[in-house]
Amino acid sequence: MPRRTMIEAIRDAMAVAMERDDDVVVFGEDVGYFGGVFRCTQGLQARFGPSRCFDAPISELGIVGAAVGMAAYGLRPCVEVQFADYVYPAYDQIVSEAARLRYRSNGDFTAPLVIRMPTGGGIFGGQTHSQSPEALFTHVAGLKTVVPSNPHDAKGLLISAIEDDDPVIFLEPKRLYNGPFDGHHDRPVTPWSKHALGEVPDGHYRVPLGRAAVRREGSAVTVLAYGTMVHVAEAAAADCGVDAEILDLRTLLPLDLDAVEASVRKTGRCVVLHEATLTSGFGAELAALVQGACFYHLEAPILRVTGWDTPYPHAQEWDYFPGPARVARALVEIMEA
Repeated sequence: MPRRTMIEAIRDAMAVAMERDDDVVVFGEDVGYFGGVFRCTQGLQARFGPSRCFDAPISELGIVGAAVGMAAYGLRPCVEVQFADYVYPAYDQIVSEAARLRYRSNGDFTAPLVIRMPTGGGIFGGQTHSQSPEALFTHVAGLKTVVPSNPHDAKGLLISAIEDDDPVIFLEPKRLYNGPFDGHHDRPVTPWSKHALGEVPDGHYRVPLGRAAVRREGSAVTVLAYGTMVHVAEAAAADCGVDAEILDLRTLLPLDLDAVEASVRKTGRCVVLHEATLTSGFGAELAALVQGACFYHLEAPILRVTGWDTPYPHAQEWDYFPGPARVARALVEIMEA
């Protein structure tokens, strides 16, 4: 089976979708001739032509607004916002138009569009290239939110997102583009070519939205994570020796609450991880759901390990990033509670 980086898997997903459906179009800043700032769309314009893959002006509001109109008229746009940090000018179009179109038209119109965005830190991008804004989208009725952790899932989830009849926010952890990152920034990077989840089948396949995956089975504590934090959790469990069950959520909305409940009821403990800031982060929603669904099974209070409530710092990148040492301390703490 071929092995691909996450960049290559995402590119292949778009190519497969464009090959199968002439209504799929790809556009955004520098995504055409240049192939995107991370080269996720490289070669698509040459293969499918400038009417199917093209550059847009530097206007996130315009990119998403045009995509909403295209989707309403039957196309399936898959647009790129160059960094998740740049999405804010488009937020009104996402919330007031894309997310509401099916409801406000009583089902006469839908918005089958995907908004792809590189997210998260770990690349010394500072405050304007490192944010994790997923909670801004999970709060909005009508949106689906996806955060893959590996190339295999990235391709299958993106194909599912493009084929979905409702708007999907597709957040791509940029630190995972070329290899899994476990938070040990002082160690050599492992390429996806040497990782099992770097195996990406050719052709069309789907990973269903709303279905989590157990990345490590365990009996002592459940770790809920997504994106980069899945790999950090695996490293932390190995470092501290706690028998943690690590659940990769993959999609935040729809959330696989059945999988979450099953794991927490088995282990009796829960640690929630995300790179985004603590206050009002998606981890708070997860903690509330676990508390409500698993209260009588919990042996200890739920813990959260997250970024700090500050802008993402450049010089103190690894003090902000919730790395394996912080996660390991939480795992030990919850076992002693």
